[in-house]
Amino acid sequence: MQEILVGGSPHSQVIMDAALANRHGLISGATGTGKTVTLQILAEGFSRIGVPVFLADIKGDLSGIALPGEKNEKIAERLREIGLDDFQPRGYPAVFWDLFGRSGHPVRTTVSDMGPLLLGNLLELNDTQSGVLYSCFKIADDNGLLLLDLKDLRSMLTWMGENARELQAEYGTIAGASLGAIQRQLLVLEQQGADRFYGEPALKLEDLCRTDFSGNGIVSILDAAELTSKSPRLYAAFLLWLLSELFENLPEIGDADRPKLVLFFDEAHLLFDQAPKALLDKIEQIVRLIRSKGVGVYFISQSPLDIPEDILGQLGLKIQHALRAFTPKDLAVVKSVAGTFRANPGINTEAAIQELKKGEALVSVLNKDGSPMPVQRILIRPPESRLGPMTDAQRQELIARSPYKGQYEQTVDRESAYELLKQKANRAEQHDIEEIEAKIAGQKSSAAGRSRARETPTEALLKSAARSIGSQLGRQLVRGVLGSLLGGRR
Repeated sequence: MQEILVGGSPHSQVIMDAALANRHGLISGATGTGKTVTLQILAEGFSRIGVPVFLADIKGDLSGIALPGEKNEKIAERLREIGLDDFQPRGYPAVFWDLFGRSGHPVRTTVSDMGPLLLGNLLELNDTQSGVLYSCFKIADDNGLLLLDLKDLRSMLTWMGENARELQAEYGTIAGASLGAIQRQLLVLEQQGADRFYGEPALKLEDLCRTDFSGNGIVSILDAAELTSKSPRLYAAFLLWLLSELFENLPEIGDADRPKLVLFFDEAHLLFDQAPKALLDKIEQIVRLIRSKGVGVYFISQSPLDIPEDILGQLGLKIQHALRAFTPKDLAVVKSVAGTFRANPGINTEAAIQELKKGEALVSVLNKDGSPMPVQRILIRPPESRLGPMTDAQRQELIARSPYKGQYEQTVDRESAYELLKQKANRAEQHDIEEIEAKIAGQKSSAAGRSRARETPTEALLKSAARSIGSQLGRQLVRGVLGSLLGGRR
C-alpha cells in the first residue's frame, strides 16, 4: 500500500491511503495559517510515490519545491513531536509554466477547445449575448472553421454581423448590439494579456502526466501570481478548461493503487464566484466523474464554504487550518465549518478551529471503505524541499534544462483552412473580374454560367466567409469541433 504522511501528534500519525487520493480534497484556513506549506507537503508526498502533480502557485512561494530544504532545530522539534525519523531534505522534479510565457513555458489552447460555455463566463456575457456566442461556435463548426485565437473569433463575429439576415433562418436572430458587446469584452480580455493564451502549439495533456527517470512524479508549477491579480477570471477559466480536457481525454482506469495525476487549485473560490448555474452543474459533474480517470482534485481556499455544497460533499481529505472569529457572522462560519467534519468525542471541533496555531490543522482522511474518519488535531509534517521561492536565476536554469524546452516557446502559424479559403476567395474575385470583362465584351461563356449555377450553398457560404475574414483580419482558421464542455472532441 502506498501512503502519504500528512502529519501527526505525540500519540498518532495521520496517513492518507494513495488508493483513495482520487476522492479529492480541501485545504482551508485563514491567511497565514500554513495552507501553502500543507499544499507543498502533499505535492511532495504524491511525487515521492510516482504521481505527477499540477499546482497553481498564487504567491510565488512554491518554486522552492525543486530544491532541498534545510534542517534546523525548529524542524527537528517538529519531527520529534510527530515521530518521524526518516526525514531527509531533498528537492523534487519540477517544470514551470506561465500563461504569459515569462516565468515558465507558455500555456496555450484554442478558442474552439475552450468552447462557448467557459468563454461566455470569462467574458461576463448575459443570456442574450451568450446565445449569440453559441451561434458563432455553431456556425464555425457547421462549416469546419476552427477558431484558434481571439482575432479569429472577432473576425467570425464581424462576418456574422455582415450576414445576419441570411443566417437568421437557421441560427436565429443575431443582434448587432450583442455582437458589439462581445467585441468590446474581447478587447478587454486582450488588454489583460489573454491573447497569449489562445493559439498554438496547444498544451499537451500528457506533458502534465510524466515521471522522471527515478520514478518520481513531475511537479508542474503554474506561475499564477500575475494572472490572478490581472485577470482572475482567466485564471479560473484556464483551470476549468484543464479539468474538462482531462475528463474528456483521459481513459478510464478503474480502481488503482494511486492516482494518475493530482491537481491543486489555489484560490478555489475564483472558480465558482459569479459562475452561472449551467457552468456550476458542469463543474460538479466533472469533479464527481473524473476520479474514474484517476485524477484527484484538491481545492485550497480560506473557508470550506467557498466551495459549492454539491462539490464539498465529494471531497475525501479535509485539512482545516485556523479560522478567526471576531463577529457573530464569523462564529456562524466556524460553526458551519465544524459541522463538515465527522465528530471526534475527544475534540471540541468548533473551539479547536479558533485555537489552532500556525502549522496545526484539523484533518479527516478516508477509511478503506470510503467513509470519513473522525477529525484529528495534528501538526503538519515539515516539507523536505525548500520553504519559499527559489531565485530567478535558479528558476531560469531549471527552465533551460526542462524536457519541454523549445516545444512551446515559438508560436506556430501552420498552413490551414484560412490560407486555403483566402486562396479560394482570391480565385473567386479574379473570376468575377474576368466575368465582368467578358460580359462587357459580349463574350461571356455558357460554361462559366453553368459553373456558377452548380455552386452549392456551402461553397457560397465558405466563399463569402473567406472574402470577409481574409480582407478584414487575415487570421488562420482550421477545421475543428465545438469546445470540450459541450461534449466535443479534438
